Amino acid sequence: MKILVSAYACEPGKGSEPAVGWNWVQQISRFHEVWVITRANNFGPIEAELARHPLPGVHWLYFDLPRRVSFWKKGQRGVHLYYYLWQMGVYRLARKLHAQIRFDLIHHVTFAQYEIPSFLGLIGAPFIWGPVGGGESAPLAFWVDFSRRGKFFELRRNLGRIFAAIDPVTRVTAHRCQCALATTEETARRLRKLGARRVIVHPEFGMTKEEMQYFCGFPVRSSGTFRLISMGRLIHWKGFHLALRAFARFHASYPDSEYWITGEGPECDRLKALAHKLGVQQSVVFWGKLPTLDEVYSKLAQSDVLVHPALHEAFGNACLEALSAGRPVICLDLGGPSLQVTEATGIKVPAVSPRQAVSDLAGAMMLLAQNPVLRMGMGQMARQRVAEHFSWEKKGRYLASLYDQMVGDKVDLPLPREEENCIDVGKV
Repeated sequence: MKILVSAYACEPGKGSEPAVGWNWVQQISRFHEVWVITRANNFGPIEAELARHPLPGVHWLYFDLPRRVSFWKKGQRGVHLYYYLWQMGVYRLARKLHAQIRFDLIHHVTFAQYEIPSFLGLIGAPFIWGPVGGGESAPLAFWVDFSRRGKFFELRRNLGRIFAAIDPVTRVTAHRCQCALATTEETARRLRKLGARRVIVHPEFGMTKEEMQYFCGFPVRSSGTFRLISMGRLIHWKGFHLALRAFARFHASYPDSEYWITGEGPECDRLKALAHKLGVQQSVVFWGKLPTLDEVYSKLAQSDVLVHPALHEAFGNACLEALSAGRPVICLDLGGPSLQVTEATGIKVPAVSPRQAVSDLAGAMMLLAQNPVLRMGMGQMARQRVAEHFSWEKKGRYLASLYDQMVGDKVDLPLPREEENCIDVGKV
């Protein structure tokens, strides 16, 4: 088929949204001819990668707004407004392309946020929206620990969702899509309220065979100081302050333990001050932003368990990396991490209140510290789960079958059985 893909963020060798765009294009091109509209500033990295590893059957269209508009996105302050305007420009370009090529299907991939609509559903071809996230919220009881900056961020985020609910273009996007892919059940509920007819919970990210082989090479630790690790930006909603409090409680009963934190961000000073206040500064190591991913992963290899208490996250790459490395994950039962982690691969803690969450996180740390056999068993199941449910190759095959249903107007058919668990992780 002839597929048009909108991927504002799309760049090889990167993480987060650029990796989402790049990997989805790779998977779609395994089965179909693809036209990709992306940002013009992605030209250099994409063309350099294509020179080394061509993608036959992929046509790249690099589009940007006039320079006089680019000031909107300087320093991220207006990136969403710029993106909204970019989408309007892409609509005009896509409409002209569709008149010439007659696409069988149009797929919006990135940005993976439902709050900002796609105009491509207006073109007339079958339209798939997503995977998109953004419907996740930090429970109100946890706001008490946020800084003024953090509270303002959460308030602005909630206002953005209110605006999305009344934005007629967002509602039209939901109504026009034959299928909406949501990264979490929280986002799925919001898409249904917007009028999306068919919503499937589907993780936006996966792992290649090469990545899984790399992480599978990490030996599982069975002795030495019990070491917990958190990886990510030091921002309020990552919940590292909860993990620190839990570690202090756990460390008092299990002193042969350490907590490593990699990454940097606006909460760094507050977290360091909290470690001092709790009296665990000698056992907590803030590594900062390490120069390379290999160094980050080296710290993961020297740890036993990942602690990832994010209060709202559409996916959580750190969880997938830890699971693939055979490390159990302790997380809150919220958002994307709660879909990745099962009882067999880690511990999901309810998020009722900060006090309860800290107590349960500390209990989870103690359970895994005192039971190396349980920890190793979870690690084995974690690697198996990643291979079975988060493989990019399986995601590509599923998407190909979904495209067949959309174009054939068979939207009520059941999903192919062998791929169902791969895509709808809520059923696993």
